[in-house]
Amino acid sequence: MKKENSAPTMKDVAREAGVALGTVSKVVNGIPVGDAYRVRVEEAIRKLNYQINSYAQGLKSNKTHTVALLIPNTQEPFYASLVYHINIALLKRKYRMLLCSTDYDSGLEQEYIAMAQQNKVDGIIGLTYNPGLVIEESTPFIAIDRSMRPNIPCVTSDNFAGGQLAAEKLADLGCRNVAFLRTGSSLSNEPNKRKAGFENGCLSRGLPYEMKIISDGDPYSEFEEFLASHIREGRLSFDGIFCVTDGLAYSIIKTLRKLNQKVPDDVQVIGFDGTRHFGNKDYTCSTIVQPVPEIAEMCVELLLQENMPSKPPLVCLPVTYAYGGTTLEAAPEKEER
Repeated sequence: MKKENSAPTMKDVAREAGVALGTVSKVVNGIPVGDAYRVRVEEAIRKLNYQINSYAQGLKSNKTHTVALLIPNTQEPFYASLVYHINIALLKRKYRMLLCSTDYDSGLEQEYIAMAQQNKVDGIIGLTYNPGLVIEESTPFIAIDRSMRPNIPCVTSDNFAGGQLAAEKLADLGCRNVAFLRTGSSLSNEPNKRKAGFENGCLSRGLPYEMKIISDGDPYSEFEEFLASHIREGRLSFDGIFCVTDGLAYSIIKTLRKLNQKVPDDVQVIGFDGTRHFGNKDYTCSTIVQPVPEIAEMCVELLLQENMPSKPPLVCLPVTYAYGGTTLEAAPEKEER
């Protein structure tokens, strides 16, 4: 006898529809049945408010149609954009996303991996700061920005080309002495290549440059002191600055204004990421744009491919430059002598 207030079962649906239990099972699992039977079952499901246990369905088919996303946070615009576009890419394929935001806690990353595996996810996409992360060989994993091991594909922007593009753009816009500013993790990762690309671009254009690099956790005042030490007679000795992220560029622009330097008239600034106001409006600064929608699509496409061994160890996607008001729109005309 059915208990009051208990959730309806597939047997209840079969009884209500006046069909065999196997017919209900076929309808629920998308297996063709006669239209008359299908309509009766669907009406019974609506009437009883029967909830399909998709998790149990997934266990039977060895798929839960759920993918875990491991992300440092959802506050930084670049990470938030990744979350949005990966979710869209999964929804298009009728997959759900299990979001795991770690706040840069490497221990929590490992806990989330264990939780995702216990929930039988079909795979994990991760932007991780834990170099010792343990992942079961049977769990498909796609890394973003960090090559973890040969059998785990890494999807990233072409960071070297992005750094080089920033240097070349500053040179094209008339800069004669530039600086590279970076703050970030000491871990080996793809974004570190922005520095080498910038150096290469400066060398190819004969553009003098200096670098100021600090680690995560170091005080921002080190950048302020660095810039203040390069003020000569009220003018900064650099007329161009490349910041390794748009977030850093935003802070540097505020510091430059405190030092009475006009952006972009006195100093041109380029960031990296392609951050936009309110997520989809104007760029927050002139920037090297990461192709986030394409990164998301590539991660999901690679993850859901059946033949893991054939997947490339590294996929670099092209970046572009976008004007955002912190550089000149065109190179100044040279004065005639």
